[in-house]
Amino acid sequence: MKFKSLLILPFCLPFLAHSADVKVQEQVLTNGLKVLVKEDHRSPVVVSQVWYKVGSSYEPGGITGSSHMLEHMMFKGTDKHPAGEFSRIIAENGGDENAFTGRDYTAYFQTMEKSRLPVSFELEADRMRGLHLLPEELVKELEVVHEERRMRTDDKPRAKTEEHFMAMAFSNSPYKHPVIGWPADIENYKVADLQAWYQRWYAPNNATLVVIGDVQAAEVFTLAQQYFGELKASELTPLKPQTEIVQLGERRMTIKLPAQLPYLMMGYKVPTLKNAVNPDEAYALEVLAGVLDGGNSARLSSKLVRGKQLAVTASAAYDLTARLPELFMLEATPAKGKKLPELERALKNEVVLLQNTLISTAELERVKAQVLAQSVFEQDSMFYQGMKIGMFETIGLGWKKADEYVDKINHVTAEQVQAVANKYLLDDQLSIAYMEPQGMANKTTGQ
Repeated sequence: MKFKSLLILPFCLPFLAHSADVKVQEQVLTNGLKVLVKEDHRSPVVVSQVWYKVGSSYEPGGITGSSHMLEHMMFKGTDKHPAGEFSRIIAENGGDENAFTGRDYTAYFQTMEKSRLPVSFELEADRMRGLHLLPEELVKELEVVHEERRMRTDDKPRAKTEEHFMAMAFSNSPYKHPVIGWPADIENYKVADLQAWYQRWYAPNNATLVVIGDVQAAEVFTLAQQYFGELKASELTPLKPQTEIVQLGERRMTIKLPAQLPYLMMGYKVPTLKNAVNPDEAYALEVLAGVLDGGNSARLSSKLVRGKQLAVTASAAYDLTARLPELFMLEATPAKGKKLPELERALKNEVVLLQNTLISTAELERVKAQVLAQSVFEQDSMFYQGMKIGMFETIGLGWKKADEYVDKINHVTAEQVQAVANKYLLDDQLSIAYMEPQGMANKTTGQ
């Protein structure tokens, strides 16, 4: 998660107290579908999200990108609703809909006027077990995915750098694979492959239905039973352990791409809330990211960008909610006349400073205030309320953990931040990538 600055914090505090009284209500159908409802009566709108416990980190080599490809195919029709009907029906009912695939989940969502919730449920239940995968539709959608990969990765120097960087940083964790898949795997998708992936993971006992909005929870549970209750559960085979081997020293690569500016990526192996032996360490790493990159007054911005003018951009990132061990990332673009090694040394010096010196009370309080502000801001979005609930539930933490976030951050101490910096931000757990521009005239496509 990235910290956000909010200057309107004092005006939002009363709303936080109000929203904190609204609780999530839960019911599990006999087929295993978990239904989570949070009433929000500020406007006559409802957000409905279906989360499946499958994403790119579930995929073995050879079929990378299958979860993302199947996400596209989920709009290509069932026996009841031909290709294109899903989106047409949602639009006719005044709704918006979309989907997204991540490393640890795939989710589908609609935002509609509250009385149209049965429309959303009927369509989602139909394609949960009744998807009709057709070869001709796969051929069409393969072109879309190829174009998506070209636009988002192959033609984006930073994204391309990140893809190669992740493949180097992880040895055997599935996080080494891009969510969209490797080009050779995309080229060789077959309907049978996607059908097998669909049958394995798209089932009520591998899904969570999240509903946020101007609804009554009891009525939502009744509707969920009506539309999803008769769907058959599947026999889920647990994933085999996917434990990353211990890194035995610094890893380094240079990537040469057609680009205008050089770029630096650095990543340290760290645990997340799901897999940390001591969960408090994950919250301390979250605060550490905020100390480095939490607005204009954070260290990277104030010292490396505006102060020493070594970089035009510098950022830190940490995903506390990843299912598997993650990377604590530092990224930067050097200022004109500055070199990548110089910028690397500056970032490492900031790490050493965190290891040797306690952060100040003012810095700690600034980060905690930003976390509170972000939490308040997120409550204003029904979609993001659902996102947080669905994400925590789907990665295996349970939705109740989402409610603990602000309190846990507020209990992080300066000593804990220093401790995780000394334990995890070590050279032997570090991977570094330099992206060196080759000039736009030499631009090529593909790998």
